[in-house]
Amino acid sequence: PPLADMVEKFITSMGNEIIDKRKARLETEKDKNDDPKFVKALIELHEKYLGVIKSEFAGHSLFQKALKDAFQEIVNKNVGQFTNAELMSTFCDRVLKSGGEKLSEQEVEQNLERIVQLFSYLTDKDLFAEIYRNQLAKRLLNQRSASDDAEKTMISKLKMQCGTHFTSKMEGMLADLAIGSDQKTEFDTKLKQSKTKLDFSVQVLTTGFWPTYKSPEVVLPENMSTCMGIFKEWHDNKHAKRKLAWIHSLGNANVRGTFGKKSYDMQVTTLQAVALNALSGGKSLTFTELAEKLNLEESVLKPLMHSLSCGKYKVIAKTPASNKINTTDSFKANAKFSSNMRKLRIPMASLDASHNTKRVEEDRTIAIEAAIVRIMKARKTLQHQQLIAEVLSQLAFFKPNPRAIKKRIEALIDREYLERAKDNTNQYNYLA
Repeated sequence: PPLADMVEKFITSMGNEIIDKRKARLETEKDKNDDPKFVKALIELHEKYLGVIKSEFAGHSLFQKALKDAFQEIVNKNVGQFTNAELMSTFCDRVLKSGGEKLSEQEVEQNLERIVQLFSYLTDKDLFAEIYRNQLAKRLLNQRSASDDAEKTMISKLKMQCGTHFTSKMEGMLADLAIGSDQKTEFDTKLKQSKTKLDFSVQVLTTGFWPTYKSPEVVLPENMSTCMGIFKEWHDNKHAKRKLAWIHSLGNANVRGTFGKKSYDMQVTTLQAVALNALSGGKSLTFTELAEKLNLEESVLKPLMHSLSCGKYKVIAKTPASNKINTTDSFKANAKFSSNMRKLRIPMASLDASHNTKRVEEDRTIAIEAAIVRIMKARKTLQHQQLIAEVLSQLAFFKPNPRAIKKRIEALIDREYLERAKDNTNQYNYLA
């Protein structure tokens, strides 16, 4: 009916206004994956018209459909280099991260509830999941998650929307940390019996649940290697069938540094700690010498040395002085360093992208092929258009274009799962 159409057009035009404002802002501001203003505006628009439809139209199904159709159009309109899926996931990250948005428990719950409503209109749900999982991993591993309960709440909301398959990896990540804290106490007792002077703890993660990370094989100082050896022996005795792989790029350390008469506690990554240790005691090393000593590639050593010599806290002095790291630079501890703070957190740029688009593409390819095989196995023979329509109705977390499905059909014909009918090239038969 015309009235519901008018409501849909009106809501869509209000949504387009919000999108145009973001577009205009991007002409003067640098685009980044964090735009809380934009996401909040969409949430408020949705809240407002959800209320209007309840109160003015008694929640009639036609008007609910109008709201749904309008928001499906709005939420899937991306402007700038970051998709709305990424902006929405980063908004959740702000809400769930300690030191992000200052919110009460109730406000956190409300924000999560509303963002999940927007998420329900999103076509690229799988892309959201991939980015969300990467951000969740960062929060958990850097101890930046504000509340365990809030993390569980969000995952259960996503689970209700999309099913267990969608959230199983995220739940696995939380479970890893819970098991980890039980085992930590046990290993601490073992560590105390050895003569090590380091406080050392390990977080064991299950490979399949977590994102994949670059892991440089850095040469560690002897006292660090000793601790790792003690842990490996303890772990191998306890879990004979599990293989440990160390991801040093995710580790962190507290390092005490003395500059002149003042000493500071520096919160750094394991890689930064190893580099600081190499330059300890007034040693001066060139970029190439450091790369050899630590066994690190240029792509890792550059951001690492940048964080220590070009960031907010320049604890390492580089020659020549500049804001860019070159392979011809040399480094030594900055004797003139001083700060009003006793505790310094020295961040380092991540070595990994915020998400792996290639991996999302691979997962989509597998999902499309699995759907085609399932349908053809049940139906034995189908027309091209029918098959495309059935595949689209089965895929819940993304909507591929028909060309992508056609490509997968061709691939399955090549691999002899299907064949074209002899008398009709528009029809496919299933080959058992």
